[in-house]
Amino acid sequence: MTQSFRKTLGGYDPEAGRNAHAADRPTKIPVPSLLRSLLTEHLDPGYAAAAEAKAAGRVRPRWQGWAWQLAGALLLVVVFAAAVAQARATAPGVRETQQVLAGSVRTAESEATAAAARRDALAAEVGDERRSRLEGDARGQQLLERLDEADFAAAAVPVIGPGLTITVTDPGVSANLSDVSKQRVPGSRQVILDRDLQLVVNSLWVSGAEALSVGGVRIGPNVTVRQAGGGILVDNQPISSPYVVLAIGPPHAMQDVFDRSPGLQRLRLLEVSYGVGVNVSAAEGLELPAASVREINFAKEIGQ
Repeated sequence: MTQSFRKTLGGYDPEAGRNAHAADRPTKIPVPSLLRSLLTEHLDPGYAAAAEAKAAGRVRPRWQGWAWQLAGALLLVVVFAAAVAQARATAPGVRETQQVLAGSVRTAESEATAAAARRDALAAEVGDERRSRLEGDARGQQLLERLDEADFAAAAVPVIGPGLTITVTDPGVSANLSDVSKQRVPGSRQVILDRDLQLVVNSLWVSGAEALSVGGVRIGPNVTVRQAGGGILVDNQPISSPYVVLAIGPPHAMQDVFDRSPGLQRLRLLEVSYGVGVNVSAAEGLELPAASVREINFAKEIGQ
């Protein structure tokens, strides 16, 4: 290829740009441009190297590549087969372990229920014995009155009376599982949280409630409403939707205040935004159980 032909094609001329050396003048070193290399070098250097290797006899036969691929596929099949065999071998043991654990949980629950019933029966016997011994004189009656007031404040006795029933129903899982607009917490389909029930309970106390229960569990000192994973615990007892809150007190007066409380406003907002069911109604003859009484080993007056 002549110099003129390379110039016509825009190729790189090694002598292009080189000037005759003269005093006080630099010698220009020609540098190929990217455009010139693209126009002149039409093949990738890898093709040339492959052609040279093939010409020299250094190219592996095609059957060798197939053999390596077949060996890799067989290795994957063996690994998956071993995993499946191991899973099948351990499945009976896993199911047996699950059954044993479930049986242990049911046994523990029944024992706890029986122990709680025995505790309540013994507490009733102690209360009857105490009352029979103290109600014989005036001083004993005064002590009984003070004890009754303390038991009521500690939610240690069951109560019956008029009040409000607040029923909150979680909307549950939507038919469209890909719809995340109903997820109040990212990654969770639960809408009603512990802080919602806490706000409702506090609003009912402010509204004039004298006794409260959430999900059939009496609210008293040291009783908490908290979140545990995807469930809500009241006094460490799990409750589920619909969440029923009972409040004993003057129904109409309580409802007038509760209608303007932050607790009901939160529920109404959840009702509009997430489809939560909210129902507030007055009722007569509400029955609230006694709360668990815990012994206090140490107490300190606030501000001391």
